[in-house]
Parts: sequence; C-alpha cells; structure tokens
Amino acid sequence: MTVAETTPVTVSPRAANRIAAILAKEPEGAMLRVAVEGGGCSGFQYKFDIVRDRDEDDLVLDANGYAVLIDSVSVDYMAGSEIDFSDELIGAAFKINNPNATANCGCGTSFSL
Repeated sequence: MTVAETTPVTVSPRAANRIAAILAKEPEGAMLRVAVEGGGCSGFQYKFDIVRDRDEDDLVLDANGYAVLIDSVSVDYMAGSEIDFSDELIGAAFKINNPNATANCGCGTSFSL
C-alpha cells in the first residue's frame, strides 16, 4: 500500500517534488510541518513551517524521501485533503485541496468549515 491509500491526507507528486527541493537545501533532519490554525479571512488558515522536531502524535507523510508532519488536531480539519503545489503566472504556492472546506478565500490560504 502507498501512503496515499493509508492516510487521511495525501501529497501530490508536484507538491512532493517542491517539498523535496526546499528541504534538500535545509540542514539534515529538516521536515515540513503543515498545520491548521484559527485566523485568516475565512476563519481557519494553513501554516507551513520548516522544523527539526516531530511530536509523537504527528501524522508523517513521505514527500520523495522527506517528511511532512501534520499534528493530530490539524489532521481532523484536513481529513481527505491533498497537499498540492501550483506554479502559475500569478505566483507559486502550496495549495490544500480540502473537501471539508465550505468556503475559501481568494488566495487559497484560509477556509471555513
């Protein structure tokens, strides 16, 4: 089974490639943490951080050999989501395709449930 078949959140191949490119430039042991926090124009927002520590209850996803961490509370908000990466004329950014979101802001970084 692949990670996509066994976890509530998946990483697209585009996002995995971008995450690997970013973390390859960081010190060994660096990981990407994705979290949901209150705020943004729609009520919740996604936060991306490069970290070196992981919590015992983190969901750990593989992105071309690099770890993506999601805390257990954020996993509940992101269940069924895909972490993607978009590189368009207007800019490049990670996007969360979240089926639980009932509304999104124009920039795609905040949402409501």
